[in-house]
Amino acid sequence: MRAPLLLVGHGTVDATGVEEFVAFTGRMRGLLATDGGVDVAGGFIELSAPTVHEAWTELAERGGTTMAAVPMVLVAAGHAKGDIPAALQREVVRDPATAYVFGRPLGPHPLLQQVVAARVAEVAPAEDTAVLLVGRGSTDPDANAEVCKVARLLQEGRGYEFVEPAFVSLTGPDVPGGLARCRALGARRVVVAPYFLFDGVLPRRVGEQARAFAAQHPDVDVRVARHIGDCPELAELVLERYHEALHGDIRMNCDTCAYRVLLPGFEDKLGAAQTPHHHPDDPSHGHGHGHGHVVAG
Repeated sequence: MRAPLLLVGHGTVDATGVEEFVAFTGRMRGLLATDGGVDVAGGFIELSAPTVHEAWTELAERGGTTMAAVPMVLVAAGHAKGDIPAALQREVVRDPATAYVFGRPLGPHPLLQQVVAARVAEVAPAEDTAVLLVGRGSTDPDANAEVCKVARLLQEGRGYEFVEPAFVSLTGPDVPGGLARCRALGARRVVVAPYFLFDGVLPRRVGEQARAFAAQHPDVDVRVARHIGDCPELAELVLERYHEALHGDIRMNCDTCAYRVLLPGFEDKLGAAQTPHHHPDDPSHGHGHGHGHVVAG
């Protein structure tokens, strides 16, 4: 039996976001049914069902032993570095007959840039258009730097006026600040592109803040693109991460990780132990923690 694919999401209180994740899990199940009959399940670490525990149990009951877990996140922030591996390890502790291999976060990747560019093209031509790529935002500087890298990669060879990064939470520039910068740089049309896999509270907040800025600045044509969503390109990328987890040499990016390298302003993170936060849906995890990081070998 080939290793089953376990999709691991963060979770959201937004029902539409859950539905998109479940639909994408179904897409992968259909895709892999013809690829040697690989079993597929998906679950969240918090906020919504199905949970990782339920998905793991489902795969184990159907004969799965070593799960190929792919984190459904775009950047290697605290969830990919700590919370998701901790949730998976708890399942191994519960059932020592099982194990897992862990795939890389999804971004940055050319397939994702293609999708974001396609979402921008749905609402505006590239010519005379600036793009504000809006990520979630993190307390992890490495994760924020990845969003900036994606913004630059998105700009290369696509004919936009320019692409600027922004964030909707935890760090800056925020969405109004990013739009103000685009305006100051001379943009008269800006497409705000949410860099999110699925719908949820934060992608919707991006749109709300963009529209509020547009109402206050009628001299700028502000348009909002769709998030990445359930699409064939995302499925192709997840399939690549699945095979890589099974056969590749998976290495976390530690060169600019605040838990391994002393970065100005993040001295408290250097060498910090893993302290995954409380997951109330986990059946045996009844106490709270702060966010942290797995110190990988």
